[in-house]
Amino acid sequence: MTDPQWQDRWRACPLAWTPAYRVIPTRFPAVNLFDRVASSEDFEALYALEAMTNDRVRTEVGDLDLVPREERRFGPGYGPIMAALTHLNPQGSRFSDGTYGVFYCARSRETAIAETRYHSGLFLAATQEPPMRQQMRLYTVLAQGEVVDLRGAEPADSSVLSPNDYAPGQTLGRAVREAGAPGIMYPSVRDAAGECLAAFKTTLLRDCHHSAYLEYNWNGSAVDMVFELNQVG
Repeated sequence: MTDPQWQDRWRACPLAWTPAYRVIPTRFPAVNLFDRVASSEDFEALYALEAMTNDRVRTEVGDLDLVPREERRFGPGYGPIMAALTHLNPQGSRFSDGTYGVFYCARSRETAIAETRYHSGLFLAATQEPPMRQQMRLYTVLAQGEVVDLRGAEPADSSVLSPNDYAPGQTLGRAVREAGAPGIMYPSVRDAAGECLAAFKTTLLRDCHHSAYLEYNWNGSAVDMVFELNQVG
């Protein structure tokens, strides 16, 4: 049950980032089933046909029950949005305990890179990867709507933005999501001048499209350089 007065519980503000930026590893498909259909009826028919013979399609779609039927979106530019909300990170994230998906993006590409550069470094260190280049994909997305605003948070809320302890943020994220708020705008922890968005609902987002290929250079202990790849021939 949602709370129609969530704005009375937390400071709210209008959001209009046109565009915002998101970076994900290239192992995730650039175009998936959500982009290829125009309606829920088309989706269900194509999914039933392809899933019978294609295990990748079932993996690609994720857990569709995580998105309420009325919030499901189909057509070009919605695949990466739906994918973020239907695939779970078992370890959780800043505003999710791992039981629901979140679409994270940033107001600038520099902030999006700073955030993902940090998390990529943690992952590569944990798996003890040798020096390598990690391929990433930069997306632009239109993000508009009213959200909870944590910018300039009071000292009592400072733990929500802890660099390493995500438990307070996960508690807040669940409360905000259950109250029906579509997302949280917050200052970046990895880029002092940056701002980020954690979107819980598709209603905030549209037109998510690939913008550039990036490579994160892992030197064995840190991501020390980021390259943008351009086609020259």
